[in-house]
Amino acid sequence: MNIRTLCLGILSLQEASGYEIKKEIEEGVFNHFIDASYGSIYPALTQLNAEGLLSVRSEEQLGRPDKKVYAITEEGKTVLAKGLSVVPARDKYKSEFLFVMLLQHLLSKQDIGRAMGKQHADLMEDLARIENCNGENCSDEMSNLPGAAFVAGYGRTVLRAAADYLEQCQPELKKQTFKAAE
Repeated sequence: MNIRTLCLGILSLQEASGYEIKKEIEEGVFNHFIDASYGSIYPALTQLNAEGLLSVRSEEQLGRPDKKVYAITEEGKTVLAKGLSVVPARDKYKSEFLFVMLLQHLLSKQDIGRAMGKQHADLMEDLARIENCNGENCSDEMSNLPGAAFVAGYGRTVLRAAADYLEQCQPELKKQTFKAAE
């Protein structure tokens, strides 16, 4: 998936500025899909607007330059549907935690315990966010989507499996001897 499709997808649910799109990608419901920088979002919005796939209006702000608010056009919805109809690329999973665990023989038990504890806490925080998603924590546009329940269930299952695995491995890791100084 490319940044153009991601922007169109977000804008298919609500009007937004480039800043608001970035915030949705970093902190909102879209944060589990792909990363995008301002350096890729703004050129994509400019190009999509030039192609007639978006409309843009200026919104006045006190003491700051006017904010550009983007909305998807009917042609943009058609292009979005076409972009979504392709078979998605294979998911890429990158993890600093797994890198640390690969080289755990170089660490102390305390370092490994801290890494595992943080990873488990992060997983549980993400699980709680999914469980607590309601009108206050998730926008109504997102929670009312037919696919929202599927995505939440998939995320819940993957996160729970990872947390369960950490819980199962913890006793065995405590028994192991490591080369690193304790």
